[in-house]
Amino acid sequence: MTQPHTLKILSYNIHKGFSSYNRAYVLDRIREAVKQVHADVVFLQEVLGDHQRHSQRIPNWPDAPQFEYLADSVWHHYAYGKNAVYDAGHHGNAILSKYPITSWDNIDVSTNPLENRGLLHAVLDVPRYQVPLHVICLHLDLLERGRRLQVGYLTERIRAVVPDQEPLIIAGDFNDWRERISERMLSELTLQEAHFDLHDKHARTFPSWMPMLKLDRVYFRGFKAVGARVLKGEPWKRLSDHAAYWCELELV
Repeated sequence: MTQPHTLKILSYNIHKGFSSYNRAYVLDRIREAVKQVHADVVFLQEVLGDHQRHSQRIPNWPDAPQFEYLADSVWHHYAYGKNAVYDAGHHGNAILSKYPITSWDNIDVSTNPLENRGLLHAVLDVPRYQVPLHVICLHLDLLERGRRLQVGYLTERIRAVVPDQEPLIIAGDFNDWRERISERMLSELTLQEAHFDLHDKHARTFPSWMPMLKLDRVYFRGFKAVGARVLKGEPWKRLSDHAAYWCELELV
């Protein structure tokens, strides 16, 4: 495990455990790839909590929900935010943590009937931290109008329940291909983005086989970024349609 003052973070849209264009079920390979990163906290999007049809037709479908299966014996603490519910099951966001989760809440930020979205907000007890660590996992709308509203909901949530002196990490799939969110995050919440802070540009994470669009982000305050990169190439390009995003943050 990383020394407590430094955190390794992984953010990953797992595409419900299927490869691009739903060609193959690859959750077992996703689990092995994610474990090799040795992240302290993992932010997951498009996680299936249950799917009755898939469980009946796919031979190696796990008995546990996908977030528990991915947590395995590495991340003993996890939270799941159920966002989209349908006849066959449900999916949403998940947080896996090596450190205890003292509380969590899932806030509905849906802006239209076709996209069920939530902010999964958890509070972690990290050894040697003098204050709690707040972490938020999200997956924003495809439409820009919805994203603008959701950043507003996020701002309201943070101002209401996250004290200024307590560290904060927000990670996920922002769908912000026009790169308009970071300016608001900085001006309204004093949040920096890890890859932008270190490399003066956002990370290209979509599609995984040839990343072009800058959709996935890790924002923070109370830390400094000491590493940030996109996990692409083998095996990542054959897993989800998103590349995984890794960064390392040092508490200040």
